[in-house]
Amino acid sequence: MLIRKKFAFENAHIVRNCSSDRCRRSIHGHSYKVEILLEAHAFDNGQMVYDFGLMKGTIRDIVDAFDHAIAFWDKDDPAYIDYCKQFSARWISIPVSPSAEQFSRLFFVMIDAILGNTLMQNGEPDIQLHSIIVHETESGYAQCFRDDAYNPRMGLIPLKSIVFSEQVQQEWKNPDMYRQLLTGQPFINPQVALQVNVADDE
Repeated sequence: MLIRKKFAFENAHIVRNCSSDRCRRSIHGHSYKVEILLEAHAFDNGQMVYDFGLMKGTIRDIVDAFDHAIAFWDKDDPAYIDYCKQFSARWISIPVSPSAEQFSRLFFVMIDAILGNTLMQNGEPDIQLHSIIVHETESGYAQCFRDDAYNPRMGLIPLKSIVFSEQVQQEWKNPDMYRQLLTGQPFINPQVALQVNVADDE
């Protein structure tokens, strides 16, 4: 079974080397929609794949980091990068170009790591991140699957190479969240006291 949670953010960027002249040479923005699809073949104690409320914490913060921010490729002109840092308190440096395709891979890598670093406490099944869809416009989107996210031919995305500005980090519920992820310190979901015990039909 698949479940899907949608988030939104506004972001500015330049997509270097693309075919469209406006996009490769001018700062521009999009109203993005990000869809996170989770997959499991059994339910938790609440008969859910994963409680949507749990996605309003670290996962929402990692998506919200890109809201009203400028994202730049860390291989861009150093003068442009310095300009972004000087005139925007909210910026993210990423190891790939900020295209919709690479955004979908970027979010897959980060959210996959968050889920893998989360201690589940309500009988959650073996949840897998199925895919990430990033809508750049109303009519255009990119969808990333696991093989895409870790495909070196599309560019490697090490977590440590994604850098969030100080302002972005301070606005997270847990400002230490990304360092926690990088060091493998687990995120812990809340414990749930069962109100109904359902006997197995065997």
